[in-house]
Amino acid sequence: MIRGGLRGLAESWEEVVRAVEEGYSLGLDDYLNDMDGRQLLEEALAVAPAQEKKVAVARVRKADAALRALMRPAGRCLWGDEAARQEGWTEKKNWWYYCRPIEAGDELLAELDEG
Repeated sequence: MIRGGLRGLAESWEEVVRAVEEGYSLGLDDYLNDMDGRQLLEEALAVAPAQEKKVAVARVRKADAALRALMRPAGRCLWGDEAARQEGWTEKKNWWYYCRPIEAGDELLAELDEG
């Protein structure tokens, strides 16, 4: 991921969006890892050079909009309340940690319902 820089992070996020569009077939650990990728992307955007950021933000906004249409509120931070407090995550700013796919494999849906 890091080797690909901001562009690689944006491409990885677009791949996650495609996976959710297809009905996310992996489990919770993989899903959280993918959402951590979005968090890493957010942090990279905050320090990126202006021109690089401009190009990446357009891609990320498009991918985010597509993903939001495929999600519903989880009603909580998927990493848990303690992690959210420690990291300073909020439902508005870090929405990817507070949503779940509408369509996903049985494993992920079962794990999300357990939490």
